Amino acid sequence: MRCLPTRRSVLGAAAAAAAGSGLLAACSRPTGTAGSPGSAADSRTGHGSMHHGGPKADGPEGYVDPAGPEVRAAEAARGATGPLTEVKVTATATTLDLGGGHTVRSWAYGDRLPGPEVRATAGGTLSLTLANHLPEATSLHWHGLALRNDMDGVPGLTQRDIAPGGSFAYRFAVTHPGTYWFHPHTGVQQDRGLYAPLIVEDPKEPLSYDKEWVVVLDDWIDGVNGATPDAVLAELRKGMTPQGAGGAAHKRTYVRMGGESDVLGKDAGDVVYPHYLVNGRVPEDPSIFTARPGDRIRLRIVNAGGDTAFRIALGGHELTVTHTDGFPVEHATARSLLLGMGERYDVLVTAQDGVFPLTALAEGKDGSALAVLRTGTGTAPTAATRPAELETRPLMADALRAAGPAVLARREPDRTVQIRLTGSMSRYNWAFDGRPYTPDQRHPVKAGERVRLEFRNATPMWHPVHLHGHTFALGTEPGGARKDTAIVLPGGRLTADFDADNPGLWMTHCHNVYHSESGMMTVLGYQLQGSPGPVHGPLPGSAHGERAGSGREFGRAFVTGMAPLL
Repeated sequence: MRCLPTRRSVLGAAAAAAAGSGLLAACSRPTGTAGSPGSAADSRTGHGSMHHGGPKADGPEGYVDPAGPEVRAAEAARGATGPLTEVKVTATATTLDLGGGHTVRSWAYGDRLPGPEVRATAGGTLSLTLANHLPEATSLHWHGLALRNDMDGVPGLTQRDIAPGGSFAYRFAVTHPGTYWFHPHTGVQQDRGLYAPLIVEDPKEPLSYDKEWVVVLDDWIDGVNGATPDAVLAELRKGMTPQGAGGAAHKRTYVRMGGESDVLGKDAGDVVYPHYLVNGRVPEDPSIFTARPGDRIRLRIVNAGGDTAFRIALGGHELTVTHTDGFPVEHATARSLLLGMGERYDVLVTAQDGVFPLTALAEGKDGSALAVLRTGTGTAPTAATRPAELETRPLMADALRAAGPAVLARREPDRTVQIRLTGSMSRYNWAFDGRPYTPDQRHPVKAGERVRLEFRNATPMWHPVHLHGHTFALGTEPGGARKDTAIVLPGGRLTADFDADNPGLWMTHCHNVYHSESGMMTVLGYQLQGSPGPVHGPLPGSAHGERAGSGREFGRAFVTGMAPLL
């Protein structure tokens, strides 16, 4: 069994880097069924994050192949008969204007930040071709989508890296409406400008509103005074303590430990970002959304940050939460929300008359992001504006209840997968079960099972955990909000159930890009029918297996901060 090298391979020099700015074009037309990607069966080799790049990794026998017949059958069963959306995207090195006189050299989809928004229709097919004009290999992951496994965009697991000068055609049925986004699953590229929103529209949209405002939050360091995410990671890997590793042995340029949050604990994040952005703009020169007094506005909010949770509020307005991670919830009102990296929320507001700040505080850090809602005359808010709504405790997903068809039916789990979150800042050795990621890891599941995930956080930091290809219901009782990304507090626990209805090999990982790149990832693998039990055996330090149970030993159904670990 071969494993990928410990550092990703840099394939080529600056091939095609000067091939021009990236362009995106989209069109829609009716189509009968979702198309097959054709060459996808031969598209797997080096994964682009930890142990990514290089030759294909051989995995254990007895698991579904990402492009195998089970995956093709599941795609055919989706029966995509709606419109075909065709898109071309180029990943390229470019100069980005962040506003306020700030320009940076970075990597992006085209020459704008975020990348151009992609819209598709639920029940249809999305066909997107990514051309790589970067000096390194890249990939593209569809965050939150339950799609065919060979289109999930994880090099070394579901596809090959997209080499410099190369391209990859992603094509898949789009089944669930909602707010999603896409980004690389290669190294720490996500903390550059390689991200964009993906909106899957509902042809039977139940909500009534006048305008839609897509809000993408980000923390920014790339290209500022020579900084890069790779330099940040190199500094983090030296390890640190509140006094600095080895006393004053290491000069800290990009990182700082100990930003405290009343929600997330004593270490809310470690990267010192010079800018926090809303829709690619610094708070000194914010983007402006215009509407009329009385307009009902739907905000689709995405946290595309690398190391920052955001507490967000719209001054002078109450938020009505309608969805989280693309799935509907029973409507709940809030003055502010907290979004971990990768999370999304949809909210409705009724616009008041005037000029209002949409402020996103970098939780536990210094600084904030800002956009402006303008419906009339008034004094424009500044970067220092702090709406009173931010002073209240923010709403989080454990306070929400799934609505309508999003409610996962009551059923006892057929299998429980226990995952312990391990590591520390002093050694920067983030992992699951004390074992850094390798592509051959498998937590076995079988199609048709109800699977319970039990995450136990044995670290002093919070972690936003993300599951590819599925959504899970929070808690052990019916009605928990449906999510694909959820916060696990320091010393806390997360229990979540999902139905194993999408065969393949699926990553689950921390969505702090520096934690995942350091090893906090693993794979849920669908076993082939007829495979006897876990064919790979339990991972060291883990306790997964075919065990039915209520999870009562883990106490509260969702997250319990600083609870004693078992």
